[in-house]
Amino acid sequence: MSSTTDPSGAPPGGQLADDDDKITPAILKVAGVVVLGSIMAILDTTVVNVALPTFQTEFNVDEYSTVAWAITGYTLALAAIIPVTGWAADRFGTKRLYMMALTLFTLGSVLCATAWSIQSLVAFRVLQGLGGGMLMPLGMTIMTKAAGPHRMGRLMAILGIPMLLGPILGPIIGGWLIDSVSWHWIFLINLPLGAIAIAYAFFALAPDAPEPSESFDVIGMLLMSPGLALFLYGVSSIPGEGTIAATKVLVPGLLGAALIIGFVFWAFRPEHPLLDLRLFKDRNLTVATVVMFMFAGAFFGALLLVPTYFQQVRGESVLKAGLLVAPQGLGAMVTMPIAGALTDRLPVGRIVPFGFIGILLGISGLALSTDPGTPYWHIIACLFVMGLGMGATMMPIFTSALKTLRTHQVARGSTLINVIQQVAASVGVAVISVILTNRENASEAVRAARSLAEAQGAGIQPPDWAVAVMHQLGDAFQATALSDLAGAFSTAFWAAAAVLVVTLIPVAMLPRKHEESHLLDDEAGSPGPRVMH
Repeated sequence: MSSTTDPSGAPPGGQLADDDDKITPAILKVAGVVVLGSIMAILDTTVVNVALPTFQTEFNVDEYSTVAWAITGYTLALAAIIPVTGWAADRFGTKRLYMMALTLFTLGSVLCATAWSIQSLVAFRVLQGLGGGMLMPLGMTIMTKAAGPHRMGRLMAILGIPMLLGPILGPIIGGWLIDSVSWHWIFLINLPLGAIAIAYAFFALAPDAPEPSESFDVIGMLLMSPGLALFLYGVSSIPGEGTIAATKVLVPGLLGAALIIGFVFWAFRPEHPLLDLRLFKDRNLTVATVVMFMFAGAFFGALLLVPTYFQQVRGESVLKAGLLVAPQGLGAMVTMPIAGALTDRLPVGRIVPFGFIGILLGISGLALSTDPGTPYWHIIACLFVMGLGMGATMMPIFTSALKTLRTHQVARGSTLINVIQQVAASVGVAVISVILTNRENASEAVRAARSLAEAQGAGIQPPDWAVAVMHQLGDAFQATALSDLAGAFSTAFWAAAAVLVVTLIPVAMLPRKHEESHLLDDEAGSPGPRVMH
């Protein structure tokens, strides 16, 4: 009924076949499964961001911070489940676990649509996050094993598609569904997508060979999963508190950090730790991880501010702000397949630096373009250049990290990378947001304008100090507030650019010569993973 083959195109003996360098239809089927699952998870995150004000109104919630738990709960579930994914993939097999993750995510989505209160929504989002958290590391594992060493760059470029489409389409789809139908449909849309993805995975992925003899690191899980969740909760509380010294930040943050440090000391004792830190002996993985941590924190922290800038400084709607950010994704779509093909032929150390130059040019241009009178074409050009750079940077870094690992190390390696990326993005968003907030709070005009707007919206008397600031500035009040707000965004963009400049140091350490890949090797001598034809 079906035949199986090594997805890298190599016969069992490890000799390369003639089609070793080709992207075969069987491999494209596998790529389709992974991309569909990843798009569901990433789109869902960005769509919910748009819906938070709607949740606040629908569920009659007074505090915005309470509604934000719809995102925080999902993030913490991700943090708790990602470290376990590597062991579970080895124990149960990637196909079985991937289908289980899709089912859990789809079930959580349907339950979210039935939520009757903010508390029930948060609970269902946690369930959804447990499924969503496994999709990216499992998808990366499946793609890495399917690609083999000679087409890994091109396959990783395909995996980058959801990372591009999520931030672009999320606000657009979310805004349209909420305005045209109802908020329930931002979750219900995952039901048909999930059903298709589960059926697709069942037929496209062949059963792999799990290793049930590997013991589960219980102590590691008790240290790492709650430690990571507590640390990210503390970090995610920084923007709302406005300072790192707040109890809500320090207590969970320090407790989480202590548990993570405890895990680091523990991880070298068991033969099969929850996260295999021994993989950092691989120089490529270590350097690529450092680059990815700094890049993800700065890039995604800054990118998250762009739609907010369009809404707050330029007065655009959620839908139009989403459309204006689209050029960044279009730029990445141009360079990502090119960078993927080049990564299969050239060392990443000769590709990524050019991507970083594009990102730095784009983000520096943004920092210089936040004035309310800046023409849109200038900002769009900067976003497009940023996208060109991002497309030549992100997936080559992932490829460099995983390419020299052995087949049996890939699941653990991709889990490790996803944990670090999750931490990097959370830290980056928190730090960049605090820089923006503190810069805004330093302006009396901005604080007064917001107080007046809040008072008007609530139908109450505005504070006397805000009225005094407005009268003091007179006709220049609105222009001053907008100018100061634009300056705050500029400062935040410059901060991200500064981090990216420092990141050029580890970028210079990326391999500039071809490295031998071990993806066709396995210490046990077993043949590689297989895909269905």
